[in-house]
Amino acid sequence: MPRRRRGRGRGSGGGQGGGGSGPGAPPGSSPPAPPTAFLSVAPPATSFPATPSAVASPAGPPPLALASCDSSVASSSALPLVSDSTSAAPLSREIDDKLTLLQVPAPLQFPFTFPKRPGYGTIGKRIAVRANHFLVEVADRDLHHYAVSITPAVTSKKINRVIINQLVNLYKESHLGSRSPAYDGWSNLYTAGPLPFMSMDFVIKLIENDDLRASSSCSVRKEYRFIVTIKFISRADIHHLRQFLSGRQLDAPQETIQALSVVLKATSSEKYNVVGRSFFHPELGRMGELAGNGIEYWRGYYQSLRLTQMGLSLCIDLSVQPFYEPILVIEFLAKHFNFHFSSSMPDQDRQKINKALRGVQIEVTHREYFKSHKVTGITTKPTSELTFTLGDKKTKKSVTEYFYDKYNIALQNLPALQAGSDAKPIYLPIELCKIAAGQRYFKRLNERQVINLLRATCQRPQERENRIKEMVRKNNFNGSSLVNTEFGIQVRDEHSLVDARVLPSPMLLYHNTGIKQREQPRMGQWNMINKRMINGGRVEFWTCVNFSKRVNRDLQFEFCDQLINMCSSKGMVFNPNPLLPIHSACSSQVEMALRDIHKQCVAKFKEIGQAGKQLQLLIIILPDFIGSYGQIKRVCETELGIVSQCCQPRHASKLNMQYLENMALKINVKVGGRNTVLNDAFQRNIPLVTDRPTIILGAGVTHPQPGDDSSPSIAAVVASMDWPEVTKYRGVFSAQPPCEEIVQDLYASFQDPQRGLVHGGMIRELLIAFRKSTNQKPHRIIFYRDGVSEGQFSQVLLYEMDAIRKACLSLEDGYLPPVTFVVVRKRHHTRLFPADHTNRDQIDQSGNILPGTVVDTQICHPTEFDFYLNSHAGIQGTSRPAHYHVLYDENNFNADSLQMLTNNLCYTYARCTRSVSIVPPVYYAHLAAVRARYYIESETLNSGSTSGSENRVEIRPLPLIKDNVKDVMFYC
Repeated sequence: MPRRRRGRGRGSGGGQGGGGSGPGAPPGSSPPAPPTAFLSVAPPATSFPATPSAVASPAGPPPLALASCDSSVASSSALPLVSDSTSAAPLSREIDDKLTLLQVPAPLQFPFTFPKRPGYGTIGKRIAVRANHFLVEVADRDLHHYAVSITPAVTSKKINRVIINQLVNLYKESHLGSRSPAYDGWSNLYTAGPLPFMSMDFVIKLIENDDLRASSSCSVRKEYRFIVTIKFISRADIHHLRQFLSGRQLDAPQETIQALSVVLKATSSEKYNVVGRSFFHPELGRMGELAGNGIEYWRGYYQSLRLTQMGLSLCIDLSVQPFYEPILVIEFLAKHFNFHFSSSMPDQDRQKINKALRGVQIEVTHREYFKSHKVTGITTKPTSELTFTLGDKKTKKSVTEYFYDKYNIALQNLPALQAGSDAKPIYLPIELCKIAAGQRYFKRLNERQVINLLRATCQRPQERENRIKEMVRKNNFNGSSLVNTEFGIQVRDEHSLVDARVLPSPMLLYHNTGIKQREQPRMGQWNMINKRMINGGRVEFWTCVNFSKRVNRDLQFEFCDQLINMCSSKGMVFNPNPLLPIHSACSSQVEMALRDIHKQCVAKFKEIGQAGKQLQLLIIILPDFIGSYGQIKRVCETELGIVSQCCQPRHASKLNMQYLENMALKINVKVGGRNTVLNDAFQRNIPLVTDRPTIILGAGVTHPQPGDDSSPSIAAVVASMDWPEVTKYRGVFSAQPPCEEIVQDLYASFQDPQRGLVHGGMIRELLIAFRKSTNQKPHRIIFYRDGVSEGQFSQVLLYEMDAIRKACLSLEDGYLPPVTFVVVRKRHHTRLFPADHTNRDQIDQSGNILPGTVVDTQICHPTEFDFYLNSHAGIQGTSRPAHYHVLYDENNFNADSLQMLTNNLCYTYARCTRSVSIVPPVYYAHLAAVRARYYIESETLNSGSTSGSENRVEIRPLPLIKDNVKDVMFYC
């Protein structure tokens, strides 16, 4: 019965790209040598050498304000480029004091508005494309937001929905004013108009049924009794939404968007399995196995309500997710590990099973209904040795005896799965357990599983577009009484037709000794025929080791000969004779072989009178099995100081010219060369980049795989070192707490008893390296930041801009170069399709939109500076454009200059002759972070250690990279 109540309304490693020049390099292409006294001054008094005073700072918008209305904070950050009166240390302490009060700034408290769109781009051929955005029209409804509280608490959204549905069925007419609410499954409920109370309690009784049993993990009862409290919170304002979309309101109406999103997802949430914003169910598409490991994939769709220039839009995209197969646990283990379960198993196998099954919901099959439990582990003893006390609190029985006496089941005397807590364990005979259906597989996929999952998601653009249309029709939003009748929402069932432009590809510059000295790519790709690298690296001391049995002695010599010939033909200076003889080594003793090579090299250099020299390149043909790459890179780069190029045996044995050419491109940048540069950069013709010293940075954070509770996140930052060409990047990285998205080590400082305040951090290190490489300090900073979700924009910008400024001020009093901060997002669900799939002028060879396609109109933010850029040519499947969102811009970029810069940079990626899908600094940062992850994983495997605490990760410093490796793009 309802009851009315009165309601109340660290360690980091890094590398600088040092330039090597080939013969006849264009004048000015090599950076001047840094001044010898640059690093001689000890901190904290380090002075950042001044740039000639003739170069002035451009006027920009007011500097970023911290999350406070205190005028002293705002004024402290509004410093000129050069100031004689401002000290870096007091300012740093003042900002630190202010930030102490602002540890977790909430987005709504952030007083800074992101830059407004400075106009629309005009460069490029105008075309039309279709986007998977479906226009949403909303009638004027009086949306009300209510808080829902269910007692006793239920942890299953499915059960919560059952409870609220029961409440609506019982009390809709009598107590809910005949309204049909939309419920999110947790604590939020929305109605299109007020309920006839401010707060009320309802008593709901549920009789146990199959659905309830399958989802519940509480003790068995015939009847469940819940008290549901519904209390008014606020009204969601549709007028506010309309004002924001028209640009007359600054703050986005998040509560209104949330309410409408819940309405649009309500029906699907009851019918399908929900994973984030995606819905999966066997009826939504064909299912399939992932490499036969007891894991299968389900098809589904993603749905998100967006604020765009054309109004509200519903983004719908296809999605695929791995799920556990609903099979017997013993069958799952046989598939997953390929071994048979027995009562006596090694501890190593037991640990594997523990890791694979911990947290998985299983059902027992010996009852008339399925009872669900969450696995906490597997016992060390078989069921005959596991005893517990019966309900009389006197009698003790083994699990084997209990099941025989009560259910007449003779167990196989295997170890049991354990549920419950350590204090009150529940033992479940493993042969009677089945994995509950509909469970997302959240652990790390192996290589075969990833390949199969990618194949399942790979669909040509026209097929994907048609499947999305099918999903929209299947949902039938406009036919839903809740969506259409109750809340007055209509969703158009056709993709949005969007204005777009195709940007021209840049002119690339190669060495003037080649037959072709310039190249303008077509369809996002080109080749190295008749071209020589703009700066060919020099390799005088090298050798090769082969760990593969597939590659025999003669083939390894031929492979090296052809690889060296390829490097030489492309402009490198490569000594044909190795320092040590090319040889094979045992694949089970990789580390020992590498150390032996290093030892022999040291002895050889002494023998030839060049003691202290380093091996410049070690070519490594990898073992036939996987898993040694990380160990090789860790040993070579952090212990021995060797730059290495690894080759897969199956590729090395084919002697394919294209493969050898790609290897030559990678080797050249690893030994200090450059493959190509933008002609506009060389001609000083890139706005806001080449007119004055500009550093371009890319940053990102990679997190451990889901289910990995023992690894840290890795933050990496790279920076251009060869202004004005901006093609050579130095990379640094550091470890930080898992799942922490903000880069923690951009700037760091500590008090030293002798030296005082000591400054450090990745930004400072990169600024110093830029100064050494170019003999100039950066007058502008362009910062491309990867992987930030929209909900974290404010926090990331606040913290990381503050860190960048502190790093600059630590180098020179008043040094605050203007910064442009751009977030690069690849993990989004906006897809662009050709308006006409048969028009060859609008598609590339894979049927995708053309490389260089940029959209900054209808589907972009109503007022802020963002754009979608498809900078690459599709290979297979449907291309995904990158989404660039400017969060801060002191350099005053216009739309054309930033879009053209971003697109042109995508043609300078060193590892291939194709434009890439995201701007290279971000790509390189990802590669650097992956390299650091290899260091961690190989160390763990090498030591044989396992995770200690499940809830806390010890953040150990990453191995330091040797100095000679730092000076090149070792991570490529």
